[in-house]
Amino acid sequence: MIAVRKLLSLSPQHCARKASQTLAVLEARARDGDYSAGPWLSELAHALSGADWIEPPLASLCVSIIGDMQQAGCEPDGLNYTRSINRLRRGLEAFAGVSPADWDFSQPLGLGLDGRARAVFPGMMAYLEDIRSPFNVGSAFRTADAFGLAGIVLSDFCPSPEHPRAERSAMGASAIVPWRRGDLSQLSSMGEAFALELRGQALDEFSFPERGVVILGSEELGVSPEALSLCKRRVSIPMLGAKGSLNVGVAFGILLYAWRLDLLRRGVVPIAPAG
Repeated sequence: MIAVRKLLSLSPQHCARKASQTLAVLEARARDGDYSAGPWLSELAHALSGADWIEPPLASLCVSIIGDMQQAGCEPDGLNYTRSINRLRRGLEAFAGVSPADWDFSQPLGLGLDGRARAVFPGMMAYLEDIRSPFNVGSAFRTADAFGLAGIVLSDFCPSPEHPRAERSAMGASAIVPWRRGDLSQLSSMGEAFALELRGQALDEFSFPERGVVILGSEELGVSPEALSLCKRRVSIPMLGAKGSLNVGVAFGILLYAWRLDLLRRGVVPIAPAG
């Protein structure tokens, strides 16, 4: 590791960038249970807290880290230690002008992806029609896993969930949520088809089917007329803002939460998948 005195001899932005890079390495080690860099972290926090270029929120964080490390005798609690490194690293990155992207974020501590642990509503399905963004596809899989969706069918024009950008936003969910390619002709086998679209029945008044498939349309054009013709109903999220619309991934999450809640209130419970 670079010596703290060496770091502080650099220009402020160079120091912040180098320190954040070192902290990224220490954070990765901490996630694996290695907290041996506690003394170095404490020394860095001392040095930064007295630097004239450090902004007040970061200076306060450094003082907090110093106190925590003194109390722990440089044998820190794992989660607090890791969180302190993460907050300091992200603060230094922001000072250096480095903006993290979604895929830079590590998986939260303590979370594994074991498909056998999933509980699903067997009748809940989704059809992604011509969604173009790999990030939105990955987000849909992560949301589907969270709310017990049984599976996803993708039109031919959707990016694959195995696309690198989709995998980044799915955070592993695309490996455990069942999916397949399919066209509109397959909707009839999934129960009632309904569309998440504008000018539909308000979400809080909508009675969701126990067995059905929700259609999500293109980010630009929405659900196609062909798909709408197969839907008996459409549901909309009431909006109070001037914009009048939401990102498709956000809207999907709101809908799945409402669908799940509606089923639970009617006594329908999720089950663990076979195997």
